[in-house]
Parts: sequence; C-alpha cells; structure tokens
Amino acid sequence: MGTENAPTEKGKKASKGLHDSAHDEERKVEAEKGSHLKKGEERFDERSRSSDGKGVEEKQEE
Repeated sequence: MGTENAPTEKGKKASKGLHDSAHDEERKVEAEKGSHLKKGEERFDERSRSSDGKGVEEKQEE
C-alpha cells in the first residue's frame, strides 16, 4: 500500500516511516557496496544466483 493510499493518518505516517527507513537502508547498503543496487529483473536474477549459484534459466531447466 502506498503512503497516499493509507486510509488513516496513522497509517500514512507508518507507511511513510517504513518507506523512509527502506530508502535509508538501501542508501547505506549502496554506500558500503560502492555501487547502486540493481533493480527489477537484474536484481531478481542476482538474488536468485547468490542463494544457490544458479540463475533463473538454470533453475527452470531442472
């Protein structure tokens, strides 16, 4: 649910806090890593590969 879609003011504040926290965490990780985190399909494949060393295509062939 997006910040603007929250039904109550309390929900909007909680959503914004979560969004800001995630943004700050991503910037921290990128600073430690020295480059931007991949987004979308590239990130999915990177995370999949890091878990067991196989890419998405390789897993589908099994």
